[in-house]
Amino acid sequence: MKKLSNKIVKLLIKKKLNISFAESCTGGLLSSSITSISGSSKVFTLGLVTYSNKAKINILKVPKKLITKYGAVSYETCLSMVKNLNKISKTNISISITGIAGPKGGTKEKPVGLVFIGIKKGNKTLVKKFFFKNKKRSSIQKVTVNKALNLILSFIK
Repeated sequence: MKKLSNKIVKLLIKKKLNISFAESCTGGLLSSSITSISGSSKVFTLGLVTYSNKAKINILKVPKKLITKYGAVSYETCLSMVKNLNKISKTNISISITGIAGPKGGTKEKPVGLVFIGIKKGNKTLVKKFFFKNKKRSSIQKVTVNKALNLILSFIK
């Protein structure tokens, strides 16, 4: 994770890009992975941990109707999170993460390990769905951050 974060910070500096995050199930782990790198202050603008639905609605302006209809852990919510984060932060690249890290909270339709990662750069927006099976809470958080970092890398290369 450290090598990947280092590579991303260097690339962002080189390309004069900045980045922002809105995290839910990772609780700031993605932000931490970037801010642990020297020089990250040149590229890291904003990191929000919008863990509760209330925070998603009040801070990220995710419509309450959207969360009621699709749930906090959904493609639609993740998309709204990343688009609104981008408006708030005015960064070149914005990332949103929402998921169920467990060990409780999962359902048959939305099991523990279900994660959505959204990324927006310019006019390009992508939301990816992942399912990390048979993993503990901390493992789900770490593997989610790793996926997000790889996604960021693919967007800035």
